[in-house]
Order: sequence, then structure tokens, then C-alpha cells
Amino acid sequence: MADSMMSKAATMEIPINSNGDSRTLGEDDGLEQARRWNLDEQDLQQVMVSGPNLNETSIVSGGYGGAAEGIIPTSSIKGPAIFFNPEYLEKRKSGDPKEGPSMHHSNSNPMMAEEATRGVAVEKLDTVKKWGINTYKCTKQMFSERFGRGSRTVDLELEAQIDLLRDTKSKYENILRLSGSLTTHFYNMVQTQQALGDIFADLSQKSPELQDEFGYNAETQKLLCKNGEALLGAINFFESSVNTLVTKTMEDTLMTIKMYENARLEFDAYRADLEELSTGPRDAGTMVRMEMAQAQYQQHRDKYERLRSDVSIKLKFLEENKVKVMHKQLLLFHNAISAYFAGNQQQLEQTLRQFNVKLKPPGSDKPSWLEEQ
Repeated sequence: MADSMMSKAATMEIPINSNGDSRTLGEDDGLEQARRWNLDEQDLQQVMVSGPNLNETSIVSGGYGGAAEGIIPTSSIKGPAIFFNPEYLEKRKSGDPKEGPSMHHSNSNPMMAEEATRGVAVEKLDTVKKWGINTYKCTKQMFSERFGRGSRTVDLELEAQIDLLRDTKSKYENILRLSGSLTTHFYNMVQTQQALGDIFADLSQKSPELQDEFGYNAETQKLLCKNGEALLGAINFFESSVNTLVTKTMEDTLMTIKMYENARLEFDAYRADLEELSTGPRDAGTMVRMEMAQAQYQQHRDKYERLRSDVSIKLKFLEENKVKVMHKQLLLFHNAISAYFAGNQQQLEQTLRQFNVKLKPPGSDKPSWLEEQ
């Protein structure tokens, strides 16, 4: 009996932990083991939910066929008893988006997004603020110049070249308009000659008494039609080259000139602002504003000088390109017109070959029967 009681007492005194170790599983041990698994408090709650019900679990402490008295209910164990769910741990190791690492970032992502949005908003606000100040200064300078109250920076030589370019562009656009009108009218005349030649040829077959006369006129109209198509090809080539010169080369230079004029206006606006501050009182706040105005003045001055140099270079290259292109195109236009109205078919064909003008085959401008459907 005494032996039985001794055995029961020894059995009840054996401390129990999750690994069958002789140490007591207290709160520190549970947290240490959780750290080894890299878990936080939310993960512990998940494990507690995913694990077995502690109130319904019992641990057998005795060995060698211990009696029922050796069964200790887990509700009597003090301290957190942690049971690790293998399925949860596998999901955590594999980075399952529903469980594991994503739980740690769910609270930080909205904050990061909010900070990024705030940064973009501040940057846009600064840009709008700078644009508003610059627009105000430029508008003030523009009205001062128009009403004769403000001074402007003038490069007389460059301004003369710019005015000459704009006048030249206007006249070249007039050439394009007139050459287009000439092409339209001449094309209608060629079409009329072709129709007239077809009628003469038909009547030559149906009128034996006038066969020769109708035949001569039919051949003449067909020859004029052929030469007219060659002249139309030369005029179209001339018009296309001049159009490229006006709408691309000249327009590109005028865009640079526009940027230069805007830079000149900004430079004068910030120069006037600096001069106004220089004539005011010299207190601490004014000195700070003068330093800022001096820096902005230097920045816009550098931009103005750079664009002025770009405009000078582009005007020089434009003049060289214009002379080269127009020399060739004017020679083509003169030779083609002269050969056509002189009736010199060989000279007209030679002119087309000399300037590499390729004629379109008859009817190439007409839509195909599929497009007409």
C-alpha cells in the first residue's frame, strides 16, 4: 500500500512539457520556441486556433502501464501550452498569400501608399506654384513691353534674320498654293485632251470620208496628253520638295525661334525683378530674396544664351539647305515648262531623267475595283 502511494506521488510530481523534457514549460519557453519558428502574436493566435482543443486533451505521464491516476488533464497546466499545426507551418514556409508573411505587411502597405501619394501631391503642388510665379512674371513683362514701360533685350542681327525667314516662308507658301492651283487646272486640261483624243479615234473608224483628219487630231491629242502627264510629274515633284522645305525644315527652325523668344521674355522678366529688388531697402529679407533672384536670373540668362546660339546655327544651315534645294527645283520647273510648250518631247523626257522624276503609270491614282465596291 505504501509502495502504491509512493508510486502515485512520484508520478504526480513529474513535470510535463510538449517535448517530454523534465523542464517546466512556462511562458518564457513558449515564447522562445515561437521565436525559433519566427512567429509573432497574430501567428500564435492562428496556431492556437489551428491546433487541438487543449481542454479536451490529456497527457499520460506514467510509463510501464501506469494507472488512470497518472493521467493529468491539460487544463491543470499553467502557462501557455503551444501545439504547432504542421499544415500552417508548411503554408508559412512556402509563403502562402492567405497565411504567413502577408499578414505582417497588411498594415504597412496602406501607410506606404499614403506616403507615396502625399509625396506626388506635394511635388505637383510645387510644380504648379513655380509655373504660376513664372507665368505671372512673364505676363507682367509682356504688358510692360507693349505699353512702353519696360525694356527688352534685342539682338538686331538675329531679329533681322528671323523676320526674313518668316517673310520667306510666307512667300514660299504662296508658291505652293499657286503651283497646286496650276496642277489642278493642268490636270483637268490633260484629262480633256485624253477624252477628245478618244473621240477623234472613234470617229476615225466610223467616218471613212474623214478618217485621215480625225486620225491626225487623235494622234496630236494623245501626244499632248502624254507630254502633259510628264509635265504634271515634274510639277508634282517640284511641289513636293518645296512643301518639305516649308513644312519641315523651316517649321523646325521656327519652333526653335519660338523657344528662343519665350526664353528671352523669361530672361527679361527675371532681370527686371532683380533690378527692382536692387533698388529697394537692404534688409535681411531683401538680401535673401536678392540671392534667390540672382540665381534665377543667371539660370534664365544661360538658357537664353544657349537658345540664341541654337537659332543662329539653325538659320545658317537652313539658308544653305534652301539654296541647294531651290536651285535644283527651279531649274527642273523651268526646263520642264519650256520643253512642254515648245513641243520638244525629247527635251522634256531628258529633263525628267536628269532630275530622277518617276512618272506614275496611267490610272495609278484611280481606286481599284475592290475600293469602289
